[in-house]
Amino acid sequence: MNDSSWQPEPVPAGPAYDAQVGPHTRPMPIVPDAAGRDFDDREARDRGAAVDGGPLFRAETPPQEPMPSPPPPPSQAPQDASPPPPKKRAGRDLRAAIGVGVGLGAVIFASLFIVKAVFVGVIVVAVVVGLWELTSRLQEKKGIKAPLVPLAVGGAAMVIAGYVRGAEGAWVAMALTALAVLVWRMTEPPEDYLKDVTAGVFAAFYVPFLATFVAMLLTADDGPQRVVTFLVLTVVSDTGAYAVGWRFGKHKLAPRISPGKTREGLFGAVAFAMAAGALCMEFLIDGGAWWQGLLLGLAVAVSATLGDLGESMIKRDLGIKDMGTLLPGHGGIMDRLDSLLPTAPVVWLLLAAFVGTG
Repeated sequence: MNDSSWQPEPVPAGPAYDAQVGPHTRPMPIVPDAAGRDFDDREARDRGAAVDGGPLFRAETPPQEPMPSPPPPPSQAPQDASPPPPKKRAGRDLRAAIGVGVGLGAVIFASLFIVKAVFVGVIVVAVVVGLWELTSRLQEKKGIKAPLVPLAVGGAAMVIAGYVRGAEGAWVAMALTALAVLVWRMTEPPEDYLKDVTAGVFAAFYVPFLATFVAMLLTADDGPQRVVTFLVLTVVSDTGAYAVGWRFGKHKLAPRISPGKTREGLFGAVAFAMAAGALCMEFLIDGGAWWQGLLLGLAVAVSATLGDLGESMIKRDLGIKDMGTLLPGHGGIMDRLDSLLPTAPVVWLLLAAFVGTG
């Protein structure tokens, strides 16, 4: 019941009753004092508390100035402060990569200009190790059992046949290797037979057959110079793509396949390879001309880029970064052959067209 005629006892003035209460102060129970008057018992806990406002009492709360917030500690950075842009870094250990590259280059050049047959042996070793890496990753990641034994034997035979009998010998060895893969796989249960032999034939073509064209380059009178031209153009193309792409690359070339490759890097590969091609054809290849080197360099830049993208596609499908860990700073043998393998037949074909195969 609401009795509007009731009036409260006056509150005595004094220091304990002058302080005002903020609008959000929680009401406290009212208790009688010694004289029988009701007042807010918060005065006993907090001197200067005022009587709470209500229907008949209006709490006079003076405006309070906001207290300045303390400065944030030095460890906390402002929310809107953007971190400095990260510095571009190479994705691999450059010291290890350079050291391994120099070592491989020394082995290759020494074998090329001392005894040609030794370099053929280097190709065979690279092919066998590359096949082992590829078949191992296929089995680990996809459960594909491409038979390694017939691939390794057939791959070595392909390289040697290409060096001894040329393209005809390479094709015959390729056909026999494919047949050996089909027969070898028959010794196991028929489940996944088609998948395994298909991967085996692909591996035979991708690694040893394409590598055979390097051995075929060596059969010419200026064979070592042709192999050097092939290697130099491929390496220069990769280096130009890396240097220009790292410094100026902004537009992705194939982001779904290789996010690190840019169109600017491709232009760098073309420019570097064409310049190197003109020099190599003019000074290394018997009967070569500088303009032929320009065309050769352009073709090498395209084939090397496509080869790199092709293996990147394989590695993405397998869910791996590198095919192996044999070469510190480089990955595996296959990670170094990715640009070389598809470039070898291109260089062999163009040199045969420009200056012949003799």
